Amino acid sequence: MATVTLTNVVKRFGVFEVVHGASMDIKDGEFVVFVGPSGCGKSTLLRMIAGLEDISGGEIAIGGKVVNDVEAADRGIAMVFQSYAL
Repeated sequence: MATVTLTNVVKRFGVFEVVHGASMDIKDGEFVVFVGPSGCGKSTLLRMIAGLEDISGGEIAIGGKVVNDVEAADRGIAMVFQSYAL
């Protein structure tokens, strides 16, 4: 595994900002869970980390390498949803 670092990550859909400057360090070996009400940005945040969704601002680094412009298949990271419906 590798450290995942988010620095002021922002996501906008048009004029609507849905993720507002998220910053965190997820250390190698840590287990992290995002919880919150429907529509609060949990899945969007995971999709941005995995590379399935472009970020509108900020920086995502995996293992010390900035991956903002790295394709999902080349990031060496995966995600699992609770339900196949997502």
